Amino acid sequence: MVLNAAGLGATAVYSGEAGVALARGVEFEFLVTGVVMPRMNGIEAAIQICELLPKCKVLLVSGDNDTSALLQDALSRGYKFEILPKPVHPLEIFRSLYSVKT
Repeated sequence: MVLNAAGLGATAVYSGEAGVALARGVEFEFLVTGVVMPRMNGIEAAIQICELLPKCKVLLVSGDNDTSALLQDALSRGYKFEILPKPVHPLEIFRSLYSVKT
């Protein structure tokens, strides 16, 4: 709701699989995702989405302090993602989205 109110045209999905499916049909600029999710975690979803949309900027948010192994795995696969701790203020999301490198 906050992203839409700012004019970004955000679409919410509720699983990593749904995010990847959306990326197959809709080209989007930004991905904001949680990390810890059932079945497909947010980092795996981000990697698959980046393969489909190489220019997509990714911002991860997590309330779990132990995401280092997941981030290290992504780095070993050539992906470096920014992660913000939950709760995150909407202004911090905007700042991060516009400073994240592709």
